[in-house]
Formats: sequence, C-alpha cells, structure tokens
Amino acid sequence: MPVYKAPLRDMKFLLNEVFDYPGHYEALASGGNATPDIVDAILTECGRFCEEVLSPLYQSGDDEGCKLEDGIVTTPRGYKEAYVQYAMGGWQGLSAPEEFGGQGLPASMGLLKQEMMGTANWSFSMYPGLSLGAMNTIFLHGSATQKHTYLTPLTEGRWGGTMCLTEPQCGTDLGQVKTRAEPQADGSYRLTGTKIFISSGDHDLTENIVHIVLARLPDAPKGTRGISLFIVPKFLPTEEGGVGERNAVTCGSLEKKMGIKASATCVMNFDGATGFLIGPENEGLNCMFTFMNTARIGTAIQGVGPAELSYQWALAYARERRSMRALSGKKEPDQIADALIYHADVRRMLLTQKAIAEGGRAMLYYAARLADHMVEGHTAGDQKKAEKYDDKLGFLTPILKGFLTELGCEAANLGMQVFGGHGYIREHGMEQIVRDTRIATLYEGTTGIQALDLLGRKVLLMTQGGAVRDFTLKIANFARKHLTDKRLRPYAVELLKLSAQWNLLTVRVMLAARKDRDVVSAAANDFLMYSGYVTMAYIWARQAAVAADRVRKGGEESEAFYRAKLATAEFYYERLLPRAQAHATSMLSPTENLMQLDAEDMAFIG
Repeated sequence: MPVYKAPLRDMKFLLNEVFDYPGHYEALASGGNATPDIVDAILTECGRFCEEVLSPLYQSGDDEGCKLEDGIVTTPRGYKEAYVQYAMGGWQGLSAPEEFGGQGLPASMGLLKQEMMGTANWSFSMYPGLSLGAMNTIFLHGSATQKHTYLTPLTEGRWGGTMCLTEPQCGTDLGQVKTRAEPQADGSYRLTGTKIFISSGDHDLTENIVHIVLARLPDAPKGTRGISLFIVPKFLPTEEGGVGERNAVTCGSLEKKMGIKASATCVMNFDGATGFLIGPENEGLNCMFTFMNTARIGTAIQGVGPAELSYQWALAYARERRSMRALSGKKEPDQIADALIYHADVRRMLLTQKAIAEGGRAMLYYAARLADHMVEGHTAGDQKKAEKYDDKLGFLTPILKGFLTELGCEAANLGMQVFGGHGYIREHGMEQIVRDTRIATLYEGTTGIQALDLLGRKVLLMTQGGAVRDFTLKIANFARKHLTDKRLRPYAVELLKLSAQWNLLTVRVMLAARKDRDVVSAAANDFLMYSGYVTMAYIWARQAAVAADRVRKGGEESEAFYRAKLATAEFYYERLLPRAQAHATSMLSPTENLMQLDAEDMAFIG
C-alpha cells in the first residue's frame, strides 16, 4: 500500500496564496516568530515525522490495539518510541505560551500539525490531542498555582491530559452527571463516580495523566447549573514538580470499539480520588466549553484527514489497477485493460474525495485565522476581542464538525469502493479508514447535536438569524467583486443566490418554529448540511479566484496545479453543490411526516 504523503503543496497554497497567513501572522502579537521560512520549516519537518514515524504504525496499531492487564494499559508496539520523538521534538508546545516551555506560535500552527498527524495516524494523534484541550482549559481557567503545577509538564509532553464528561446514564445531557465531589479540610475534593468513553484515559506514553472532570458539589443545584470542574491527576504532583503517590482513579476496562483501536478508550473509576476545583463552583460547564470548542475543531480534522488519506490511496490504486476498456476508447492499448482512472464513474468518486479533502482543509484554515484572534484576545485579557471572534468561530464550529465529519465518512467509503472487493479486505487498509472515521460523527457531540447547536442555539436563540446574515454578507461581498470575471461569474452568481436563499430559509424556519417547536429539531440536520455545502462553495470560489489569477499571472505553483484547482472547483459546483437544494427542500418539510406515527406503532413484529 502507498504510505501517507503530507499534502504540503496544497497546504502552502492555502496559507500563502488564498488566506495570506504571512500577513495574518505579522498582525498577531504571537506571530512574530511565524515567519514564512519558519512556517515552511515546521511544516516540512512535521510532514517528515508523520510520513516516516506515524504512518508506518497506522495499520500495525489497529491490528494490535491497546491492552489492559493487571490495571495497566499498554499501547501498541512502536507507540511509546514515537511519542518520545514527538515530545522531544517540542511538538506538544508548538502553540503553547513560552512562559510554560512552549514555542509561543499562533494557535493555527497547532492545527496544521494536528491535521498532518491525524491524517497519518488518527489513533496516535488522539493522545497528544486530548492534552491540548486540558492545557487550554487550565490556561484560561486555572489559578496561578494550577498553571505553575500542570502547564509546564503538559507543554513538554511529559504529562498527558483527558476530558471526563460522559457517564453511563448520560452523554450529551450533562445535566444528569452524578459524579460527586466532596470538599476536604485542606481545600481539595474527593471525587467518586464513573466516567465512560474517556479517550486516553490511561496509557503508558506519559509519566502522569491530568484528568479534567465534571462533578457535582454536595449542595449543587440540579441540572447543568450545578456542575463544577476539577483537575484530578493520576499521580498527585510533588512540590518539586514530579509525580507522587497514586491517586484513586483507575481504568476499569477498555472499550471494544469499531475503530481507532490503538487509542485507549477507557471506563474510568474515581473512588474518592483527590481533585482540585478549577474555575468557580457550579460553572464547570462554562469552563468546559473552552475544552469542547477546542475538541470540536480538532474533531473536524477527522473529516478532512480520512478524506485525504483515502484519496491518496485510492488514487494510487486507480492509476495501477486495470479493468475493462474506457467507453470512449482504449487509453492504454499496450496493456490488457485500461486503468480504473480512465472510467468516468471512478473519476466521480476520486474527484468527490479530492473536493471534500481540499475544500474541507480550506474551511479549517479559514476558521483557524479566527481562532488565532480569539486566543490572542484571551491571552491579552481583551475580553471584547475574545468574545467577538469566539462568536464568529462559534457559528462555524458546528458546521466544521458536523458537515466535514459526515463528508469524511462519505469520502472514506468512496475510497473503499474504488478498491472494489479488495477494499473490504483488511490488508489493503481502506476498511480501516472507514472504521476509524465513523466515530468522528459521534464524539464531541453527534451530528444531530451539532445541528441543534447551530440552528437552535447559534442562529435562532442567540442571534435571531444575525449569524447567518453576517456570514452571508461576507459571501455576497466576495461574489460581487467577481461578477465581471468571465471565469468566476458562474460561481459569483450562484453564491449570491445561495446567500439570499440561506437567509430566507432561516426566516422560514424561525417563523415555523413559533407555531411548532419540533420544527427546530426536524430541520436542524438539513440546515447544517445546507450550511456546510454553501460554506464550502464560498471557500472553493475563493480558491478558484486565486487559481484563475495565477494562471494568468503566474504564482508559486505550476500552471497545472492551478488548473487542477479550477477543475475541482467546477466539479464541486456542478456535481456536489446541487445537494444543498435537496436539504433546502427537506428542511421546510412539515414535522407531521416525522411525528404523526405513534411511538408504539413504529414497528409491528411477532
């Protein structure tokens, strides 16, 4: 099988030519060291690490999985050595503050790193990825003592981190959390309860694991208003910064999963474990949203990564595998049959993968610029700036997470389809990509939850449609600038139509929801997918605008590269974007066709 190759040419095209990251970094307080030469060196070295160290462990890690024996969790062969290289390379602290041992680079640099790592080996990337969320939570909400104790070893990669939310009786509905936190005389707390589905809950990669745990104080109000947030380390820290006695937190079992088998997903038992309150009492959910937004943006990468990896492997296979002759005539007359890539239906699958991978990557990079400004606002104590960009990013987050992971699953399945029967066989690796990708639409909030967050919370409740109006204004302004460009006019006209339609759909759903509350839930998924297709159309048009200009004037890449961008944009607009209209029709469909059937009449069996 082909190995993963970091898509550096496409990454640099987006960074340097589409989104002007050099200018963006110059305007950031944290961007002084992110010069084009430094960024290029980081991308090249990270790509090498992912290609040579992480990618070879992808299939072997799946075959071996993690093991729990005598209370000790071990990762697959090669993982510990790879993690040592990762930590020694300073990758964990790439975007962390310098005062805690990080390199102080913009947050977006961490996303670029995560994309390559996640594409090469998603299971491995889960371990340091969860630590980043813990670091962000402690940095924003921890006390000075907590920052001093935990951030340096987390930044250095000596310690790992987790998020512990879900319990056996509740997933999304965190108001049902039962884990108890009892205050102690020394100011600490004793936590008792069980958490499930805890990624990186226990492993052998780091000397300590810092759990960020949701729990209830004895006198806490019911529901989500009564949840507090705690730091619960696996080993209690010593005053010297090392690890002390073992805390009363253990891995009860490893989940037997469909995919990402090399990532330890644990049932964690807290049996009177010592914990420390982080943030105000009963405001744990607000503090955790920092963690959740970080995690959701990170999870969106698992839509782009599998699309990229599956496309790379499927493309190589389609170029080599021969079957029948192309309908338009022989393409390789000296061969027994033509390669798969000459068949139009195979091209359809490959171009769908390409459009999803490259369009999704561009959507992530667009959002990463907003994340840089949001983080800088928090770091500088500029709450107004932080909130401004948090709102902008908050609108895009459910689209990125929900839409891109759904399309990532589609792309992974298409890659398996290109291989035919061979794709169903484990040794070729395509079915592993499908299995590993499937979880992305479930964790950190299912697609349905993301859709409700987008439509119900961000659009209707918080902004009364303002979030859509603001974003579509940006799209419309871009489109108007390109109406006179013959090559881009079809895209510009379509974007103007979609901008108007998106606002009209929002108003119609809003009015319908006043009479029938179920409308929000019934329309949410279609609203999210529609929003995703329109957002990707805008992002593809931006790529096409740059590519068309470079074809005329020249650029950093070859003319063939830019023409490929234009061809892929055309494919997206003509073959994939029409799906948006099906979602537009469906979201306005009355709720009666969903709710009229009585629950007991859903099936007649026996």
